[in-house]
Amino acid sequence: MTMTTFEYPVEEWKALASCASVPGTVGNIFFSEEIHEISKAKSICARCPVISPCLEGAIEREEPCGVWGGQLFMNGKVLMIKRRRGRPSKILRPEEQMPQIPVPEHLQELLKTA
Repeated sequence: MTMTTFEYPVEEWKALASCASVPGTVGNIFFSEEIHEISKAKSICARCPVISPCLEGAIEREEPCGVWGGQLFMNGKVLMIKRRRGRPSKILRPEEQMPQIPVPEHLQELLKTA
């Protein structure tokens, strides 16, 4: 059984995750290229009781992509900003404003950002 530095075995915290109770979204919004879907995924993470072990696991595995622990991973690094293709609009659309979810202090030194 794989353990994180938290008291939860991996199988247990995954069952407690907010994304586990949202039907059909893991393959869709958590791995989407669309900003509004990434924003929705991050909003689900923001309310998750096991956000820290999820993020810690993603950092340890160097996840290649997706939203994990409230952070957007691309090529094993966290993207701080994601914008849509093409010329940036002068006024941000509401769906392009992603929630900023703070990284727990004990994980900040492990984080690689792009």
